[in-house]
Amino acid sequence: MKVLIIGSGGREHALAWAIAKSPLLTKLYVAPGNPGTAKIAENIPLRALDIPEIVEFSLKNAIDLVVPGPEVPLVAGIADALNKAGIACFGPSAAAAQLEGSKIYMKEIADAAGIPTARWQKFSEAEAAHDYIDAIGAPIVIKANGLAAGKGVVVAITEDEAHDAVTAIMEEKIHGMAGASVIIEECLTGEEISLFAVCDGNNALFFGTAADHKRVGDGDTGPNTGGMGAIFNPPWATENVIRRGMDEIIKPALAEMAKRGQPFRGFLFAGLMVGQDGPKLIEFNVRFGDPECETVLPMLSSDLLSVLKEAVEGRLDKAKVKWKQGSAATVVMCAKGYPGAYATGSEIFGLDEVGELPGVTVFHAGTMAEQDAILANGGRVLAINAVGNDLREALSRVYAAVDQLDWDDGFCRRDIGRRALVS
Repeated sequence: MKVLIIGSGGREHALAWAIAKSPLLTKLYVAPGNPGTAKIAENIPLRALDIPEIVEFSLKNAIDLVVPGPEVPLVAGIADALNKAGIACFGPSAAAAQLEGSKIYMKEIADAAGIPTARWQKFSEAEAAHDYIDAIGAPIVIKANGLAAGKGVVVAITEDEAHDAVTAIMEEKIHGMAGASVIIEECLTGEEISLFAVCDGNNALFFGTAADHKRVGDGDTGPNTGGMGAIFNPPWATENVIRRGMDEIIKPALAEMAKRGQPFRGFLFAGLMVGQDGPKLIEFNVRFGDPECETVLPMLSSDLLSVLKEAVEGRLDKAKVKWKQGSAATVVMCAKGYPGAYATGSEIFGLDEVGELPGVTVFHAGTMAEQDAILANGGRVLAINAVGNDLREALSRVYAAVDQLDWDDGFCRRDIGRRALVS
């Protein structure tokens, strides 16, 4: 099979890394890719939103399967354009991608399907949102309705924080038109997990869990980010929680989407809050998480490309996946200043040596190559993964790798997975 992966981050490097192992693969392309994907695939200078050009390239090169990594091209309709041209795409249509593209749409699907989720209200006027906060109080959660690169959610502990969030999102438009409307919902409590499923429109195949660490600082302090690290199958993702997550959240959502004539095919990512009465849906995403992808795939024993092929052919009801024993952890290395303003262009040393450490894999995210040097070229720059016999060993290995890296302008959280060790 000839495969084209769309995207340039750590998630796309991890997808390429896993697909490159498949005996089904004959040629692998990544558009636009990064210096990490360049070592295992052919990078193509097309951006994720260059949809007509991606279709043209896929036709010209007889691509058998396109795998979009990020959500933006999916919401923009890349799967529709490819399917219309007769090219298989592992990803949802633009209509189905509204599960992530619109928080309001996602909540409406959840309510129609009877999925347990937080109580919520939608607002298109800032004044009404402020009035609602005064009436309800805090803690409370403010969410931009549209795509905001993982940064459109504010968990407000006080009413002042909630009002500030509404002002920033709706009036100051810090997320552009993504914040033209918001939802305000109750603040769920418990332990958060990311639950993944591979879907073919009718069937869902469980595809692992992870615990992401969203806030930039140790102890879950500071602003939200795209993700500072993750661990595989956290202890609060019990068999009962996973079963209920699939039966009460993933499968009802698939059924409701199919009922509306918008069947969902692709990676379905359910962010769940696990409380005393079981898991509740926080939100859906329509792609693999990042850095969860870099954490889950190193634990996969099965052939990823084979699973994706069965999904696009509508044969997931007969598919199974196998997982390795042990655990995995990922630490994201960021440029100083992230998620605010940060500098690019600093050189990173020691990547080859770090990648040779036992159980360690380095995934490139925001990097660029300049002759033989690797330079930082983004906020989240590297995702360093390690596997081990248990979580403690995985964490020991990943932080040993981080400490061996020579990059003065980088930083990371030093407490990834710590809470899981004492759970």
